[in-house]
Amino acid sequence: MNHPFLSSTLRELQIFTRSWRFWTTFTLVILIFVVTGPYGTLERMTFGVRFGYWLIVHAVTWTIAICLSIMAEILLRDRVNHTLARMMIGSLIAALPIGFALGAIDFAFVGHWTEMGDGFHRALFALPLCALFCLLTYTAMHRQIAEASAPPALVPAPAVSSASEPEILARLKPQNRGALLRLSVEDHYTDVVTSRGHELILLRFADALKELGLAPGLQVHRSHWVADAHVETLRRDGGKLVLIMKDGTEIPVSRTYMDAVRSRFG
Repeated sequence: MNHPFLSSTLRELQIFTRSWRFWTTFTLVILIFVVTGPYGTLERMTFGVRFGYWLIVHAVTWTIAICLSIMAEILLRDRVNHTLARMMIGSLIAALPIGFALGAIDFAFVGHWTEMGDGFHRALFALPLCALFCLLTYTAMHRQIAEASAPPALVPAPAVSSASEPEILARLKPQNRGALLRLSVEDHYTDVVTSRGHELILLRFADALKELGLAPGLQVHRSHWVADAHVETLRRDGGKLVLIMKDGTEIPVSRTYMDAVRSRFG
């Protein structure tokens, strides 16, 4: 698929479908609504019906809100500077179709078709909820959204680079290229931390490790690699080992790598 708008939309949708934070929040919200039974559903519906009702309501409304937020975020990039503002516009626009979608869902469960006025009333009611949804989503996932919205790096690491410079540095923005300090897994991204900053790149951790080349360091956990020069000390925390980095960051050491870590840093 080569259409830039569709490609960008699908790339940002994957941020949500692959995020455990998103699915955890979605599940918790549904359970809260099922257990508390707001808007009279506790009295009018059995548990099974109430579960089905709120599952459909949230699946439909979240889908509409997410899709329109992402579409607005992409289409308004040349007109609105801030990502949150673009997403908020899309979320508020989503209130209108959400209002009528809620009417259709109610019709399916209770047999009453929502009148036009009721649909607009529901849309107005949905406005603050859409705004809150957008704010929470942006707060929890803005780094991943920003990374996905950036143009994909199509140029591989230059073959003429110095043998002492890890290939992975070529994937970073020029202002973030510096001495490697550590790598960490963050969802389906790798967080590359250097002496000049850090950057999320869309790269599997195993592939990121291959691009380190001969950089002096050690994988200490399935989700962490550290540079030798950036390790301050090794601390024992109960039966676990923790590496303290020079910037104060604590990196856990998994059992698989304990012997190697003790040998190098202990």
